[in-house]
Amino acid sequence: MSALRYRRILLKLGGEALAREGGFGIDPDEADIVAGKIRRLRDLGAEVAVVIGAGNLWRGKDGLDHGMDRATADHMGMLATVMNALALADALLRSGLEPRVMTAIEMRAVAEPYIRGRAIRHLEKGRTILMAAGTGNPYFTTDTAAALRAMEIDAEVLIKATKVDGVFDKDPKVYPDAVRFERISFTEALNLRLGVMDSTALALCRENDLPIIVLDLWQPNSVERAILGQPIGTLISS
Repeated sequence: MSALRYRRILLKLGGEALAREGGFGIDPDEADIVAGKIRRLRDLGAEVAVVIGAGNLWRGKDGLDHGMDRATADHMGMLATVMNALALADALLRSGLEPRVMTAIEMRAVAEPYIRGRAIRHLEKGRTILMAAGTGNPYFTTDTAAALRAMEIDAEVLIKATKVDGVFDKDPKVYPDAVRFERISFTEALNLRLGVMDSTALALCRENDLPIIVLDLWQPNSVERAILGQPIGTLISS
């Protein structure tokens, strides 16, 4: 087995990773594919924690555009992440792993409350944890939740898995001449306002010297390559 560059990782997924074509809803087949990718990380010996978004079920901006209260819209988004976490946990269980869903908003009938020491213990026992409901507070994104949880569980890297192969100087979907950064500093990412993660998450990772790797989840073996230390996507670090 190859030596891992990063053993304990926080994997940040967008809710769209579980969506059927069109980016909405939960497709069990897509959940199985994502579970297979996580299973391969566990087979390599990695300890995996997952934070997943809710863009496939609810976007708070849609509510805000219709005059919805921000806190209400954010709480709806937090609940949607729980649905995604439960769906992915089910797929992980069927793949042979032992998942645990932990939520920042207490709902003991469906998940464990998030407790830092318990989360770390789950990882040490080889379980995969899915941390849902964001930080439990409105006005914070799941990017910030991922950064916060990564710090709390002593993760060695935060991997943001998207549909784009890294960080670009401009939107590659709009500009064919967009240039991808192989490495970039936290300060540069903040100053250039590249939009890869929100500024709170980037600042938190900078202050705690936690590297971020942005990569394409759907590129073959992308996350495996990242934890083995092979060049992939964009590394954001000090």
